[in-house]
Amino acid sequence: MKVDVIVIGGGPSGLMASIAAAKQGVKVLLLDKGDKLGRKLAISGGGRCNVTNRMDQAELIAHIPGNGRFMHSPFSVFNNENIITFFENLGIELKEEDRGRMFPVTDKATTVVETLLRKVKELGVIIRTNTAVKKVHFDEEKVKGVTVMSGERIDATSVIIATGGKSVPQTGSTGDGYPWAKQAGHTITELYPTEVPITSNEPFIRKKVLQGLSLRDIELSVLNPKGKRIKTHDGDMIFTHFGISGPTALRCSQYVVKALKKFDTSTIDMVIDSMPKQSEEQLFQTIRKMLTYEPKKALKTITKGLIPERLLHFFFERLQLDPTKAGASVSNEEVRSLANIIKEFRFAVTGTLSIEKAFVTGGGVSVKEIHPKTMESKKKSGLFFCGEVVDIHGYTGGYNITVAFSTGFTAGKAAGEKSKHVYEL
Repeated sequence: MKVDVIVIGGGPSGLMASIAAAKQGVKVLLLDKGDKLGRKLAISGGGRCNVTNRMDQAELIAHIPGNGRFMHSPFSVFNNENIITFFENLGIELKEEDRGRMFPVTDKATTVVETLLRKVKELGVIIRTNTAVKKVHFDEEKVKGVTVMSGERIDATSVIIATGGKSVPQTGSTGDGYPWAKQAGHTITELYPTEVPITSNEPFIRKKVLQGLSLRDIELSVLNPKGKRIKTHDGDMIFTHFGISGPTALRCSQYVVKALKKFDTSTIDMVIDSMPKQSEEQLFQTIRKMLTYEPKKALKTITKGLIPERLLHFFFERLQLDPTKAGASVSNEEVRSLANIIKEFRFAVTGTLSIEKAFVTGGGVSVKEIHPKTMESKKKSGLFFCGEVVDIHGYTGGYNITVAFSTGFTAGKAAGEKSKHVYEL
């Protein structure tokens, strides 16, 4: 069998690559080892599918800490605004939520998956599910095609590897693309989990004292061994039975992984600022005023509502402060210690859950070996990469999916044009 473009992997980037290639009027074959296409897309954004993020480009790139600068070129081909227009033209109405996140109005990821699949079929893409690729063929200069597990060889002018990373393996992302890239002469940078819950062995975590407690609008920081902040993120988090999770924890996770490695240590400190809008001095004055205003009431009653009650009581215990003490008898020193722990609650973390439990894979095919305007390999002509197999990663909030759609469209368009050019020669 011979086709023009083979796309390996039916995730967000593979589906977009198939559409962009087929739009060039060439014969496209989409191969996926699973029985369903778009499985990661179907569970993204908590099953609502956060299709992109409506931010200006500079801010968008700032939210892609893993080689975000590389994205300037793919975004010049297909950016977040193009993604929004693309889906709206397919009849999917989108709405904007907090922090620029874009969702389908239906709040259903299936709307996005089904519409993309309809478009793929409408463009005449040949789809083969339950078809794993055994080998990608190259000669000295270029890609030649693939052999699938059944032994059938399929020749093509272009092959797009869109197999994903190693995160969320139940969706089919099991790192299949790395060996093929290596075989083509590419460097695979070290793989590590990002956007992943953080683990801790602190007694309060082991004893599940705060398990299930959510904190809103806090600041979470990763510290170096000297206590200097490496990275701070604001937003929400939750205490779990193994450590911490939630948006801010996920965003800090890659910095925890890197700090543990860089400083060659078994633990690294993190700090929670439960009231980031006030300085420690302002908070001290606020609490002092509250106590003066209601001198006879118990400390726990006066300070109720400052921060979540469970956390407040945990802090009282930590500081050995009697919560039933009357406001008038709380010393300045005790108020200062309370203000301090609310602003700077430090605890040690040991790392993160495994890469399989991560939402995103850090590392991958080195961006130095990929042409950014086309996503084509610098090592082999006709070989393209897109999505999470490449060493690019963003925070959660629609950034990774934006990278997937943008690099997928860029690769598909270039692969289609290349195949068309071969016809014209």
